[in-house]
Amino acid sequence: MEQQVLDLLAATLVASNPIRSDAERHLEQLYTNNAFPISLISIASHKSVALDHRQAALLFLKKLVLKIWSPSLEEYEGPNSLSDATKEQVRHSLLSIATASDEERKIVAAASYVVSKIASADFPEQWPSLLPTLLVLVPQADATQLHGTLLVLGSLVEDGFDEEQFSGSAIDLVRCIYNVAVDGEKRLTTRALAVSIFRACLDTVELVYQTNKTSVTQFMKELSEAWSPFFIEVLKIPLPHMPSEEEDNKKGLTDSHWRGVIALKTQVVKALDKIHNMFPQLLSPRTLELFSTIWESLQAHLSPYLTMYTGDQQRQSRMDDADRLPYTLDYLVIEELDYIQTLLNTSVIKHELDVQLAPERMANGAPNTTWIQQILATAVGYSQILTEDEELWEVDINVFLSEETSETANYSARNACAGLATKLCSYNWPVLESLLAHSKTVFEGGASNPKEKEAVLYVLQQVLDEVSSYERLVGPEIAQAYLSHSQVAMQDSGSELLRARGFIAAGALITAPGKALRHLVADFARQSLKVIENDPSDIVKVSSMRVLQQYLKVLPAGRAREFQVQTVAAISGFLSSHDLSEINDTEGEDLLDTLVETLRDAIMSDPTLCLEHPALDVLFTMARYGARSWQTSMLVNETFESITSIMSSKGPETYAQLCSKVVPSLTGALDVGGMTSENSLSDMAVSLLSTLAEYGSEPLPQGFVAALLPKLFRLLFLPLEFSVYQSATITIKYILVHDPDQLFAWRDPENGQEGLEIVLLIIDRLLSPEVDDSSAAEVGGLAVELVEKAGIEKLGRYLMKLLQVVAIRLSTAERANFIQNLVLVFARLSLTNVKEVIDFLAQVQVGGANGGTGLEVVLRKWLENSVNFSGYDAIRQNVIALTNIYQLHDERLSNIQTKGDLIVQNSSRIKTRSQSKREPDQFSIIPVSLKLIKVLIQELVNSSPTTPGFHKRNHSLQSGISDDEDDGWEDEPTILDLGAQATRQDLMGYMDEAKWNTHDTDDATQKYLVDFFNSVSNEQGFQDLYHSLTDAEREKLHKMNEQQNQSPQIIQSPIQSPHIA
Repeated sequence: MEQQVLDLLAATLVASNPIRSDAERHLEQLYTNNAFPISLISIASHKSVALDHRQAALLFLKKLVLKIWSPSLEEYEGPNSLSDATKEQVRHSLLSIATASDEERKIVAAASYVVSKIASADFPEQWPSLLPTLLVLVPQADATQLHGTLLVLGSLVEDGFDEEQFSGSAIDLVRCIYNVAVDGEKRLTTRALAVSIFRACLDTVELVYQTNKTSVTQFMKELSEAWSPFFIEVLKIPLPHMPSEEEDNKKGLTDSHWRGVIALKTQVVKALDKIHNMFPQLLSPRTLELFSTIWESLQAHLSPYLTMYTGDQQRQSRMDDADRLPYTLDYLVIEELDYIQTLLNTSVIKHELDVQLAPERMANGAPNTTWIQQILATAVGYSQILTEDEELWEVDINVFLSEETSETANYSARNACAGLATKLCSYNWPVLESLLAHSKTVFEGGASNPKEKEAVLYVLQQVLDEVSSYERLVGPEIAQAYLSHSQVAMQDSGSELLRARGFIAAGALITAPGKALRHLVADFARQSLKVIENDPSDIVKVSSMRVLQQYLKVLPAGRAREFQVQTVAAISGFLSSHDLSEINDTEGEDLLDTLVETLRDAIMSDPTLCLEHPALDVLFTMARYGARSWQTSMLVNETFESITSIMSSKGPETYAQLCSKVVPSLTGALDVGGMTSENSLSDMAVSLLSTLAEYGSEPLPQGFVAALLPKLFRLLFLPLEFSVYQSATITIKYILVHDPDQLFAWRDPENGQEGLEIVLLIIDRLLSPEVDDSSAAEVGGLAVELVEKAGIEKLGRYLMKLLQVVAIRLSTAERANFIQNLVLVFARLSLTNVKEVIDFLAQVQVGGANGGTGLEVVLRKWLENSVNFSGYDAIRQNVIALTNIYQLHDERLSNIQTKGDLIVQNSSRIKTRSQSKREPDQFSIIPVSLKLIKVLIQELVNSSPTTPGFHKRNHSLQSGISDDEDDGWEDEPTILDLGAQATRQDLMGYMDEAKWNTHDTDDATQKYLVDFFNSVSNEQGFQDLYHSLTDAEREKLHKMNEQQNQSPQIIQSPIQSPHIA
């Protein structure tokens, strides 16, 4: 079998896709054969086999393990057909490969990964000997064998352990790793790998800490005492002689030693930073020594760093070895800069630095700021632009802009220095004054290079941004001194990056708090416009555009209007001088975003002026070329929405002028998008039209329907993106909202179809099975508006047909927002015509797997998804409709069965996604009448102002801070963990305005529900249902009653139900 498998593996490596796919399919068919994994291991272990074939064998072994080894693996598909004997042989043989003394590193790494996956399923129950075997092997292994063993240990720590397993072996594991890390006879990279595994252990320790704080704290205290002397010893190791470029390329002994020292020091700093963020108090006795040691290292590393990365003979940066260990100096510097920030968070360092600024330390009446100057000077040094980045920025201006806006994943020493500078500002230390001393040295000393000058202004900009966030005033003397340095940079003809930074720094100074230089805004705005028009460098031009945005925002409205025409002309000229097809993709979005933002700020000084010049044409041009970019499309939409809302508020005449200017361009874009099948262009155009319609006057301008409806009708019958369908549907809905008479009166001159008939055809199209849920998501809102505006008089027999089609489509709907949209059609009708709606649905028959009567289909879907509805208007209408249905006391409801409560399984094991697919949740089956009451109880709790956490969402964020919050420096992690689930939930909760800005509407729904339950509480039918409620639901009703007795009435009347027909 081995030869057959080897041939198939070879076929998976050929270039031909059909051959490769066929070989992979044949290999997958062998998964359940017990001989297959043994053959793969045999191939992987034979050194006579080609390396890429051996790697392929381990790759397919990994796929096999993930898919059929154990149901506990997340990607498991089954069946689990391998025998226990086969699994045991696989485990033993695979571990032998991973820990072999004479094996290829790539093979060892691949085997180690598969071992870790097996271990995550089998350790310790089916593989109890794994960890003891590894711990015994480590002390006696040779260099190659030790490397493989550590890789397996590292993979086991990262992927194989759970908290309980780690707790039982932590002491032996960490001791074993420690012995490797401190052994000076071992390879430096091997010791670095050991420290990396130790740091991975800390991640698991952090999880265990949540449930066993006392034991973990004691454990970490012992670890800190053991490891700290070693860490400090490593930090004090000086860098060896920097290898020459020739030695670097040869990868000889000199280069190997250099890389080893850097790799070890980098892992040590990362481990210290982790400990400090987890348990800062443990390192308090050594904090001063650590700060001093790291600081000395940073100063010593600056010279080789500048030589290697900012000069003409640049070296490679951001490099990892095969074990994912960083080994280049730039990585070490970044870690050291970040750790300095961590240490600055500690009370020990803050107190020590405060002492340096104390009055008794003053020299000649001024604070002793030497240490701040040293930190800032070092930060300036490391902020110098790398030669590699400089070359990238000159080729692609979007890379430069992404760095400027901090929207890049390329975290560098420059970014770390920006964070360090802003950290200093947070303590109210004299940062601006200290930086000025260094700035004078650089700009007035005469020996500085352009990169150092640019770095000074870059750090200044970061400081000014931070100072502005604290609303600290910048005095006129210091502002003027910095401005003189910025002007020197602005006039530098030799460096475009320095020139660009000069304009950026000048803008930050002139718009800084204190308004010391605010009188210069208009003059510098004119300079920026002149540069945009005339400077040969695109980097300088776009930098000036970004600065111009700041100037336009601080200028009085009257003065800002003066710059609108010239700004539009400058942007138009920039666009005409560039080949826009080169930026017609997401890679060019940073440049387009800057152009759109600048145009937006110019227009918003007085949007009505854009009717007199081509500002909107320029906006639509950028919209066309940025249509594929989500960010650019959003900016264009927001800009157009602001313009439209303001013009609409000026009255129908101004709105009509706007329509006459933009409708031809937008409908023309629809035609182009349709002819060229350019979905993104159609998407952009119809999205802007939906915004135009949303803010429409009442009535709409004459000809509005004639200009839009035929094109939207055609669009909705083309195979386009779901967002095009949604925006087109919304546009027609708003036409109905603002001017139904114009729509109903219009007739298509080509085929004679009336507007009403065309809308009905559109709804029928969107509700057809050919259109997916996402594309049809807005059809419910359109249908409701049509029913409300047309009424039974115009719809006639079409009304019943329309509702029948909605019910049929609802039976197959799966997406939550689409289900809500369709249900609300019946909910809105049920506000005033509930009996007619229920009778009609009872007569409708729906086919398919989810079929039955329309009443069964609609009510099941309605009640099973009701508690997930979003939007307080929708929730309010839903609640009223459900109470109206209940109050019919229709016997037919009790005869319909639907999902009830979740049946909870008695298992503490966490379900993986694959297990959830195989074993879906089970629910009880209950009558619709009971389900309806359960839903209303849930809505009552959801909308209650007494719901836990509700006031926290509805009040200002300040009220979320406890009065007795501990302000101690050392008790909390110093860095916000954006990867933590709790942090993400908190941030997303604050971002969701609907959760904290709708308190009044919530009270209205609450009052309505309270009145409803009070009115039905004594009815016999309700009492019968009450006994079928869960204890928790009955308790909620009791609490509602208690709260009502204690609370004054806030709202005097129930919510008004709109009349539909």
